Amino acid sequence: MPGLEAGFRDLVDRVVHGDGTASPELRSQAFDNQILTSPLDTLIGKVATDPATITDADFAAAEAAGYSQDQLFELVVCAAVGQSSRQYQAGLAALAEAMETDGAP
Repeated sequence: MPGLEAGFRDLVDRVVHGDGTASPELRSQAFDNQILTSPLDTLIGKVATDPATITDADFAAAEAAGYSQDQLFELVVCAAVGQSSRQYQAGLAALAEAMETDGAP
């Protein structure tokens, strides 16, 4: 589905490189789940791998470290889109592998 893939690439480009209060570098790190500084690493890691465990304390710690609510919103969106991108790519790879195994064209 070429249109779907182009739309997804546009979404990724906008959340990572579009206008925002968090720097594009920080948004890119959140997208890749590669933030190395605390307490953002905890919050972004939870968004990407275990969102049910996110607490108000995670946000409070990030705000106490100097991040605004707008920045945190942008970073959470980037982390969520990044995780969905990884899952999407893994699904496409699994589908391609299954098709090769079954001898499908």
